[in-house]
Amino acid sequence: MSSGPARSAAGRGAALVAITYVYFLIFAQFAFLDRLAQLDIGGAALKGIMGSMALGGIALSLLTPRLRRWPSPQLRLRAGFLLCAFAALLSLAPLSLSAVAAVALLIGAGLGLLTVTLVTHLAVWCNPRQPLLTVGLGTGVGYFLCNVPWFFAASPQVHAIAAALLCLFGVILAPSDSVRADSASLHPPVRVALPFALVVAGFAALVWLDSAAFYIIQHTPALKAGTWQGTAHLWTNAVLHLIAALVSAMLLRRSGLLAVLAAAFVALAAACWLLLDPARALPASLLYPVGVSLYSVALVAFPSLLSQATSQEQRARQAGWLYAMAGWIASALGIGMGQNLGHVPPLFLAAAGLVVLPPALLVLARRRSRELILAGGILAVAFAVAHMQTDATHPALSPIERGRQVYISEGCIHCHSQYVRPGTADVLMWGPIASLDAVHAQQPPLIGNRRQGPDLAQVGGRRSPLWLEMHFFDPRAVSGSSIMPSYAFLFRDERGEDLVAYLASLRGPGTLQHVADEGQWAPSLAAVHGATAEEGHALYARFCATCHDADGATLLRWRTSFHRPPNSLAAGPFFYLPPASMPQERFARLAQITRFGLPGTEMAGHEYLSDTQVASITLWLMENIAQPSKNP
Repeated sequence: MSSGPARSAAGRGAALVAITYVYFLIFAQFAFLDRLAQLDIGGAALKGIMGSMALGGIALSLLTPRLRRWPSPQLRLRAGFLLCAFAALLSLAPLSLSAVAAVALLIGAGLGLLTVTLVTHLAVWCNPRQPLLTVGLGTGVGYFLCNVPWFFAASPQVHAIAAALLCLFGVILAPSDSVRADSASLHPPVRVALPFALVVAGFAALVWLDSAAFYIIQHTPALKAGTWQGTAHLWTNAVLHLIAALVSAMLLRRSGLLAVLAAAFVALAAACWLLLDPARALPASLLYPVGVSLYSVALVAFPSLLSQATSQEQRARQAGWLYAMAGWIASALGIGMGQNLGHVPPLFLAAAGLVVLPPALLVLARRRSRELILAGGILAVAFAVAHMQTDATHPALSPIERGRQVYISEGCIHCHSQYVRPGTADVLMWGPIASLDAVHAQQPPLIGNRRQGPDLAQVGGRRSPLWLEMHFFDPRAVSGSSIMPSYAFLFRDERGEDLVAYLASLRGPGTLQHVADEGQWAPSLAAVHGATAEEGHALYARFCATCHDADGATLLRWRTSFHRPPNSLAAGPFFYLPPASMPQERFARLAQITRFGLPGTEMAGHEYLSDTQVASITLWLMENIAQPSKNP
């Protein structure tokens, strides 16, 4: 082939790879999730929708090699691009929950068809002189474009439209020379003498680490700020991705797949280990893109350029299984690890290393035994020195300090503020007000992104440690209107207790005065006139019965943990109410307790209820509560 057609083929192959990566990274991983947030879809519904996308991806990855009646790879490639473009444009519409799930299924299906077709026949769409360089260039350019600051920071709508337009450009780029595709050589330029199952396991381990690290960074403000927030970070990531992708292509040609997988593992494992401490986010941000681009080039190149498959059909089946297992399933497992643990356990890093490193080390031991021993010794010494420095510079943290780190790592900042807004209803509900100097002194400040749950600036003065723990285990059992998921998994180790200690410490110097101010509050006359006992009964069943009924779920589960079990409202005794002979004072005190709770006890307030709702509960209690005790 002359240099002109060769360059044309290289450009076409690199463009096809780059377009596929941009669609997957900037739309499927970012824009689509942001679009779901715009549609107020989260929690279990979000998991179901992402499961729908994974189902579509796995199904089409495995089915694409079996489309016997659709043999043309060019046609499949164009169909994949068209399906992806259609799904991206559909995401812009005002969709219902079921429609969003259908769009997610289309996104996964389009990606499954597109990726498996592309990598199976990649050899015929690349420069035959430098096919691996073509793949490296396409992968690097794809990651580079995704990290261009103005593009990265664009709205979900812009990302969706850009992804659709790129896919339509991919339809035009798809070659029409079916003869060349059918007669393409089946011999890869670099053979990999490794069982296919071991290849899948190695790629799965790397994708798992990548997805876990990605989720942890994206949902940890301190880590996100130190890795890919800001123009400088994004440009650095873009350049590192491009350079690492080209280096990967060179290593694949000279040293083979095993060396690239080992290098990618070392970079990703080191990044995951550094991410355990937000203070080490900067070096992690340099290693993470390097590891990702190293293995990504190999993942694209393997089926067509590195596999030992002896037929096009075998190559297609390998591509389907590789992308279903390592691409979709391992990615979902990595995201699940990030969601549930908030970090990558060192034990898992060791297990992943046992999957990826031994084959490469065995080859290296045969060829470079002395160099391997020397490198191992240097790494051991470096690790020991780094460990000693870490111990010297990072003294043991208190439970409150560790709890603050848990608060940050679990993304609590996304739903809870820590700032009582002066001159608003916040002051009565969540006060007292903290000074701006105190807020600025925090490292980092935890003012919050948005408030979907209560403000926590003074939560230690409003909720007992036991109440906080009960709420973490089952939020809706303790607070009937809570949308917070359970964080019971934090109590499998010390993280749960540390988080409780941190929240219990959040109280300002004006707490006692604020309690006195609460004692002057009463529901407005309009609220009292609008109250009904029927509404009060329904609200009691939703918010109060869990602790105050004899068979309440919270009372039964935590009875032995209460300092004093909650009073049964049907029997008493009561130590905080005026006698029945003082109905106005009794009504006012019941309303205050319902609204603000009882500081120093497990009785929590219901600050978020309206005055009318508080008055309705109080009215129902006045009609049904037992005679209070005369004890002070």
